[in-house]
Amino acid sequence: MRRSLSLALAAAALTVTALPSSSAATTTTPQGALKWGPCPESAAAPRLECATLRVPLDYRDPDGRRIEIAVSRLASEKPAQRRGVLLTNPGGPGGSGLLYPAVLAASGMPRKVLDSYDIIGFDPRGVGHSTPVTCNLTQEQQWRGNFPPYAHTAADVTREVRPARKIAEQCGSSPTAWMLPHTTTANTARDMDRIRTALGEPELSYLGASYGSYLGAVYTTLFPRRGDRIVLDSNLGPGGYDDTAMRLFARGLEDRFPDFAAFAVAHPEYGLGTTPRQIRAKFFDLAERLDAKPRQNVDGTAFRAHTFELLYADGSMPQLAEFWQAADTGGQLPLPELPADLENLMASRFAVVCGDSRWPRTLREYQRNVAVDRLKYPMLGGSTASINPCAFWPRKRIEPPVRITDRGPSNVLMVQNERDPGTPLAGARELRRAFGGRATLVTADQGGHGVFPYGRNACANDAATRFLVTGERPARDLACAAHPGK
Repeated sequence: MRRSLSLALAAAALTVTALPSSSAATTTTPQGALKWGPCPESAAAPRLECATLRVPLDYRDPDGRRIEIAVSRLASEKPAQRRGVLLTNPGGPGGSGLLYPAVLAASGMPRKVLDSYDIIGFDPRGVGHSTPVTCNLTQEQQWRGNFPPYAHTAADVTREVRPARKIAEQCGSSPTAWMLPHTTTANTARDMDRIRTALGEPELSYLGASYGSYLGAVYTTLFPRRGDRIVLDSNLGPGGYDDTAMRLFARGLEDRFPDFAAFAVAHPEYGLGTTPRQIRAKFFDLAERLDAKPRQNVDGTAFRAHTFELLYADGSMPQLAEFWQAADTGGQLPLPELPADLENLMASRFAVVCGDSRWPRTLREYQRNVAVDRLKYPMLGGSTASINPCAFWPRKRIEPPVRITDRGPSNVLMVQNERDPGTPLAGARELRRAFGGRATLVTADQGGHGVFPYGRNACANDAATRFLVTGERPARDLACAAHPGK
C-alpha cells in the first residue's frame, strides 16, 4: 500500500460538505431562476451563495434524464461597477470548485476584479455536490494514487496491468456507470453555458487554471460568441488531459527541479548537498532506498510523487526539504492527511481523463513509452508513461474530443509560468499555436503551478487584471522577467 501523494489531487483543498441532490429530477431550471441560499461551510465564506441547477445528462437528449450541478456566487459589492459574471474553475479534473470564488477573494484577487464581476464557482458534473460518480475504490486503491508505480523494466509495466484493469472494471460496473459516457470536458463546458443561461447573462467571462485551462479552451471553442474575456492559467496542451499531458508531468519535474536544487544548496542546514548535482543525486538515492525498504507506506514512487506535488509552490520548498531530510536520516516522514472525499476525487478524475480521449490500449506501447521517458526524464518518466486504468476504459464514447482551433474572436489571454511542473510550458505553447490569433500568451520567469492571482510576478498578474477589468491585452505575446528578489 502506498499513500496517494499525487498532485493531481491538489484540488482536494477545496472539499466541502454535501448539498441536497436528486439525480432523478426531470424539471428544467428556467432562465435566471437560480434560487440562491446558504452554502455548505458558509461560516468560512459568509458572502458566498449557492444554488442547484438541473442539466441534461446527455445533451443529445435535452429533455431526457437530468443531473444536478452545484453553483456558487460571490456577488460584486459595487453594482455600479459590475460588468458581468466571471465563471471559475480551479483545475482537476475531479476537484470541487464550489468554494473557489471565496478562495480567490482570500488569496489576493485584485479588488478591481472582484468589483467588476460576480465570481461564479461550481462543482463539475460527477464531482462533490453535483451529481457524483464513484468507482467503489478500495482504501488500498485510493492509497495507490494517480501515478502508476515507477517502472524500471518492461516487466514492471506488465505487473500493473491487473490493478489498472481492475479499476477500469470497477468504474464501468459501479452504480454510477450510466454517467461515464457523459462525464466529459465537452459536457462540462455545455453545463457552463447552461449556468450562463440560468444567470440571465448574454456572455460570460472565465478564469480557469490547470485542467481548468482546457475546460475554458473547450468552452470558447464550442461557444465562441458567448465568451467575453477568457483567462487560461497554467495551460494544458490542446489535447487536454490525454496521455501526452500525463507523460509531460515527467518533463515538468525536470523543468522545475533546478529551483528546488538551488533552494537546498542555499539551505545547508537540511544536509542534502552543496551543489545542484548533489541534490539531484540525492533524489535518486532516496527513491532507490525507499523502493528497497518503504517507510510509513512510502516507497520510491510515492517519494517521487510527493516531491513533484510539493514543487507546485515556492512556499512548499521548506516542507519538501524537511521530507527529504527525514527520508535521508530515518526520521518521521511529515505526510499530509488524505482528503475525506478521495474516492470521488479519483473516480471523477478517471471519468474525465479516461473518457475524454483515446489512450494507448496495448501493453507494448506503454512499455515502449516507459523505455523512452525513463531515459529522457528519469526522475518521473518511468511512472507517468506507464499503464493506467485509461488503457482498459469502456470503449463507448458519444463524441470525439473537441479540437481547439483559431476560429472565433480574439478574446483569450493565456498566463503561464516558465517552470511549471504540472502543466509544463511545452504544452502551453502547443495550445497557443492551436488558438492562433485568438490568444495572447504571457509567460512569467518563475516556477510553480499557478500564476494569477497567487504568483509574485507583477508583470503577469497585472496583464491578467488589466484584461479582466478593461479588456486590454498585450499587443503580442509577452515574456515577463523574474520578479525582483526571486
